[in-house]
Amino acid sequence: MVSMAPEAIRPATNWAGNVTYRAARLHRPASVAELQDVLAGSDRVKALGSRHCFNDIADTTSDLVLLDGLDTGVEVERSPGGDGGVVWVPGGMPYSHLVPRLAEHGCALHNLASLPHITVAGATATGTHGSGNRNGSLSTSVVGLDLVRSDGEVVTLLHGDPDFAGAVVHLGALGVVTRIGLRFQPAFQVRNTVYTGLTWDRLVTDFQAVTDAAYSVSVFTDWHEVSQVWVKSRTDEPDVAPEDFFGARAATVPTHMLKDTPVENLTEQLGVPGEWHERLPHFRTGFTPSNGDELQTEYFVPRRHVAEACAALRSLAPRIAPLLQISELRTVAADDLWLSPAHDADVLALHFTWLPDEAGVRALLPEIEAALRPYGARPHWGKLFTTGADELERAYPRMPDFRALVRRFDARGAFRNDFLDRTVAAFG
Repeated sequence: MVSMAPEAIRPATNWAGNVTYRAARLHRPASVAELQDVLAGSDRVKALGSRHCFNDIADTTSDLVLLDGLDTGVEVERSPGGDGGVVWVPGGMPYSHLVPRLAEHGCALHNLASLPHITVAGATATGTHGSGNRNGSLSTSVVGLDLVRSDGEVVTLLHGDPDFAGAVVHLGALGVVTRIGLRFQPAFQVRNTVYTGLTWDRLVTDFQAVTDAAYSVSVFTDWHEVSQVWVKSRTDEPDVAPEDFFGARAATVPTHMLKDTPVENLTEQLGVPGEWHERLPHFRTGFTPSNGDELQTEYFVPRRHVAEACAALRSLAPRIAPLLQISELRTVAADDLWLSPAHDADVLALHFTWLPDEAGVRALLPEIEAALRPYGARPHWGKLFTTGADELERAYPRMPDFRALVRRFDARGAFRNDFLDRTVAAFG
């Protein structure tokens, strides 16, 4: 089938405005056959999702593909016992469109990211996560992928296949995901309570207990002091977050993690129970996510290095402060996905929301990376970092296997771009 005529792409940017895509053409295929035609006929091509990545992971010089017109349908497959199952959704569908439909059927995903606006394929391809000592990243929900390779062939990968663990967090290097299967469970309710006044000493001393106190826990800090702790507990589990939370006190009014910022776009707080998809994200679906005008960076270290990693960053607080809006500490459970930041280790995620000063942030990142290097830090694939391919190979023991997988799925290098050359060096 001949694909629809591409649009001449206007200067288009990512969500933060710090990346301008260089592609000459923009395609919106209306069918998998049209997508196959685009991929097979392009020398360099990438899929573009919600544009919430802060680096050039989705950039290319020839063809960008948007999947918002490729509706492969939503198919719910319940397990024989009826307690869970798998939902198959279009890869380009945002979580904000998926989760209300799941909730209507009494179903839930195990976790969500802080923003519900991101696409399923983009989030799972980069190891994006929520929080919780026993909760894996969003990628760990994936049980199957339909992707189109650069030669136009459609490949289905299922959990248990030899290539599956290498293909879930794929960085856009293997193909374009048209359909993705996610494991779900019965729906549940969550209450969100914000606490203030937790000290650094108490956080570090009791870190395991603090983060184990509820289903999902997020700690906000400016690296001088702990400003807030967001404690999200399931209503079908004991409410182990009392008014006195490790010396912190429950906020009595809705509280934003950024000072002097309106709270209307935030998830409801004050311990009011609500459906899982209305409490697990930090931000409501119908509002502009987060602060909007920002950059982001995130590093993951094994949880056993919590005290050392936090001390290293606190020593840099005077350097960090002029560029920082807020930092967030979350936990993610280990998994077996080759390029997951939580591969083979329960991790602490150290997130930085920066002011929109890319030059200043990029100048600071090598200092942060040097401070965290002794603890085996891995960067978030979709955010700003300067770590190169040699160091990433040391951080990811399956990197050579992933390179071999890339060469097998994309022998002609159509999905290759500057980002992959810097980080994976699959065609080096």
